[in-house]
Amino acid sequence: MDSILIVDDDIKLCATLSEDLNEIGYYTHFVTNVDDALEYITTSNVNLILLDLKMPEKDGFYLLTHLKKMNSDIKIIVLTANADVESALKAAQLGVHDYILKPFKFDKLLLTTRKVLQKEFV
Repeated sequence: MDSILIVDDDIKLCATLSEDLNEIGYYTHFVTNVDDALEYITTSNVNLILLDLKMPEKDGFYLLTHLKKMNSDIKIIVLTANADVESALKAAQLGVHDYILKPFKFDKLLLTTRKVLQKEFV
């Protein structure tokens, strides 16, 4: 079973996504800040991170930079309401596998999640 970590400061979104993904067979865990995400990643097996870029204190780019330094093979989908080319390019350079704009339909997120988890990235 694939394990998904949701990292977003919107606790309602985290809870809803977690519940919906659990119902279709994914194991999920969510945190609302980058420090908790880093702690969870070091102690748990995570296949995919659903990551918000804009968060108080440390943002999603902070987490992406640490994952890159760790040579992590965790796949990442960015979920963000702030779409700009600079952020998208920076995220791609840091190893993001896909980029979804908020608000999004759950079906789109599910399709993207399945695609990313099934795809072999070299």
